[in-house]
Amino acid sequence: MQNTPAFNVSAHSPFGLMITPAHNGQTVEQLDVSQLIALAREHHLLILRGFAPTFVDSPSFTRFAEQWGAIKMWPFGAVLDVKEHPDATDHIFDHSGVPLHWDGMYKPTIPEFQLFNCLHAPAEDEGGRTTFLDTEALLAHTPQEVIERWRDVSVTYRIRQVVHYGGQVCSSLLVEHPRTGKPVLRYNEPAQEGERFLNRHALQYHGIEPDQVRAFEEDLQARLHDPRFYYGHAWQQNDVVIADNFSLLHGREAFTARSARHLQRVHIHADPLCHNTALQPGA
Repeated sequence: MQNTPAFNVSAHSPFGLMITPAHNGQTVEQLDVSQLIALAREHHLLILRGFAPTFVDSPSFTRFAEQWGAIKMWPFGAVLDVKEHPDATDHIFDHSGVPLHWDGMYKPTIPEFQLFNCLHAPAEDEGGRTTFLDTEALLAHTPQEVIERWRDVSVTYRIRQVVHYGGQVCSSLLVEHPRTGKPVLRYNEPAQEGERFLNRHALQYHGIEPDQVRAFEEDLQARLHDPRFYYGHAWQQNDVVIADNFSLLHGREAFTARSARHLQRVHIHADPLCHNTALQPGA
């Protein structure tokens, strides 16, 4: 007699895996987290869809996250409620788009995983997709002469601390994956000129002549949004998404103001901790 599979797994385009229930009524809490961790490290993005409602509040989501490793704690606690605030002072709590970036870039440690739980999905016509870029796949398909130019580039980022992050970071464009040593890309896109964007960050490039910056940004922008490596996740109610913060960049498309869109996010530390050597304390 064959064992009932723990869950169903299928390839997801353009990258990652779609994980669905093996039987009616199955919840995410019933899944083997050690299997999920192995799959997340190999495929970088897991989309858990179709499971019975599992995480209805922050404590239940936190209990699940604790099985993944040490939770990165913030001033607000373990769980960030990602939803629009009527008095927002930063884009993370606004309804605007958010450029590609990596989480923890302004903090002493960089988390390995992001766990997202969709409490309330926006309507299909309201926008708000979360975007992901597989930087390992992008680099594997980038011409070697471009890679060599990128090796010489670093970027200083500055942003005011008006919420739970802020400061100054100077990061190489190409870095080694903290766990595997593979090359990955670290970049926080500039906000689009003329578009609504609260608390705009500044970028200063190193290793690029000033008159070449615009051409560099335009070329990089096109490569970052290549549909072979770039994915926009349209949220459905009760989706749980696990993202590899070391290999991926992520962002958000703008959504309709006063949408019901409400995600929860928890960060999971690597073991050993990934210390942020790009952070410039007190800058």
